[in-house]
Amino acid sequence: MSYTKWFKNHAQKHKSILKKLSHLSDEEIVEYFDYDNMRAKHNDFCPLYAKNKKCHDMPNLNCYLCACPYFRFDDDGLCVEDNKTRYSICSIDAKGKEDFIKDNSIHQGCTNCTIPHQKSFILKHFNRNWLEIMQGCKVKK
Repeated sequence: MSYTKWFKNHAQKHKSILKKLSHLSDEEIVEYFDYDNMRAKHNDFCPLYAKNKKCHDMPNLNCYLCACPYFRFDDDGLCVEDNKTRYSICSIDAKGKEDFIKDNSIHQGCTNCTIPHQKSFILKHFNRNWLEIMQGCKVKK
């Protein structure tokens, strides 16, 4: 699945859940997106829920953002490095980032970075429209 397809699909899932939560405050919405609550109530929101697995090994994992607003991608490639096409990067060069290299591609690995899953970060950047928060992710050429 391409980044763009995942991005659009996820935005729709997020929007659908938010419609049901319109009566809640912003902080209550963020609380609702706690990993354990989401796994119990919206098992289809993340493929890892069905496996009872987290994307990041951290306490109080929050799934509101799921992706990171600092992630940048282009399905056609951002650049070529060592004869491999780079498809994604971290725009802030976060500590703990790593590359995932396969065949002729390089992707940003974010497993060791927990920035977008911390409640304080989410509240700081909160918007009920997930696409507004994530607007910088898809690189426009």
